[in-house]
Amino acid sequence: MSTFATDLSIDELKAEADRLFSRKRLVNFGMPALMLAYLAYVFFAFDVAGLAGRANWENGKTLVADSYSYKTHVARDNRNGEVSVSIEGERKGTYPDGQAPDWVALGATTVIDLEDGHVVRFGPETVEYDIPGYGTVRATPTRSAGVQPELPAGEVPDWINVSKNRMAITTDAGRLTVTRNRSEVFRYFTGWELFWFTLDSPYYGKSPSQLAGLAASGEAGSILNDFWTNKMWRHQDVAWAIFETILMAFLGTLGAGMIALSMAFLATRNFNPLKSVRFLTRRVFDFVRGVDALIWTVVLARAFGPGPLTGALAILVTDTGTFGKIFSEALENVDQKQIEGVQSTGANAPQRYRFGMIPQVTPVLLSQLLYFLESNTRSATVIGAITGGGIGLLLTQAIITQKDWEEVAYYIILIILMVMLMDWFSGWLRRRLIQGETSPKRKRAKVAQAV
Repeated sequence: MSTFATDLSIDELKAEADRLFSRKRLVNFGMPALMLAYLAYVFFAFDVAGLAGRANWENGKTLVADSYSYKTHVARDNRNGEVSVSIEGERKGTYPDGQAPDWVALGATTVIDLEDGHVVRFGPETVEYDIPGYGTVRATPTRSAGVQPELPAGEVPDWINVSKNRMAITTDAGRLTVTRNRSEVFRYFTGWELFWFTLDSPYYGKSPSQLAGLAASGEAGSILNDFWTNKMWRHQDVAWAIFETILMAFLGTLGAGMIALSMAFLATRNFNPLKSVRFLTRRVFDFVRGVDALIWTVVLARAFGPGPLTGALAILVTDTGTFGKIFSEALENVDQKQIEGVQSTGANAPQRYRFGMIPQVTPVLLSQLLYFLESNTRSATVIGAITGGGIGLLLTQAIITQKDWEEVAYYIILIILMVMLMDWFSGWLRRRLIQGETSPKRKRAKVAQAV
């Protein structure tokens, strides 16, 4: 009888083990299958296969090329025959009247040498473009009949676009556009022209050795001023924008930390016995951090108007909820024995908290504050694009213009450097404040004293 009961229990154990293994197999194979099914749905729902067909790779190549190069415009007003030469087509980068680069010969017929046999001529009536291996393309802009092209015999290549009112030719040497009112040549060069000095500066075109000699002769202040007040790259405005971005992150993070720390005591069981107050305080934390900082930015911008202070307030509101949750959890986990030890010395309530509780939570609080300061530096860039402040605004303006992508690249590089600097600074400060790291000299001094 006992043997039968034992056999029965063994069978039941085997059945239970089989059920457990079946459940494990279902989970192990079911979850990956579910993920694959979801990815397959995303693949078809968002038409991932059609992205490659819809992507314009030529525009992508042009965008990337514009980020590390600049273009010089040679334009003629077809109505009066006036020719102007400018960098990036801006008034601030326009050559003075009668001046042009050495590859542009001004005159009754302006000759533009794009090298390798590519030559464009702005004649009194007709625009000509000599293209090696293809021939000469002519275009006569008129007010009544539009643009009248003359192309070599044969099929029109895809790099020539001709319509009634416009002709565009794009080659490796440059680009020519002819309309009724304007003829324009674009030639690309590698680099960021006018980054240091504009055309009207006496230091434009000088080599580093020449600038060093001028600086040594007493012109260092003038050289720095010309660079700092550069009208095209606006270094002064960019530096102030970076300062505004860091200020937004600093004010928002520090303000949120101060408010959250004072409210965190109301959300902890060991410091606040009133359950209703704890519940209400925690719900406030949930509400303010449940709404993203970008949403708070839009709301506060409607209330206070655009500006860096609005961005700082948006960061403050969002981080108050996050810090409140983190700080309250840290306060609930303090070791009461240390507080009791301080109390045994006869310390009053503020002294107990100062010497028994604060040293325990300080590393956690400082670590979180410094981490969020670093993170909010990145967030302030995006928030600044909405509130109208900081480097984010300049980046957005450069992107919207769809013209000077080298400025976009410049701002992105500055943002990356700013984040790297804040990362280094927060790490250094964290080590100094939390770990008590000292300099090598002080370490050697301590070792010498110990010996």
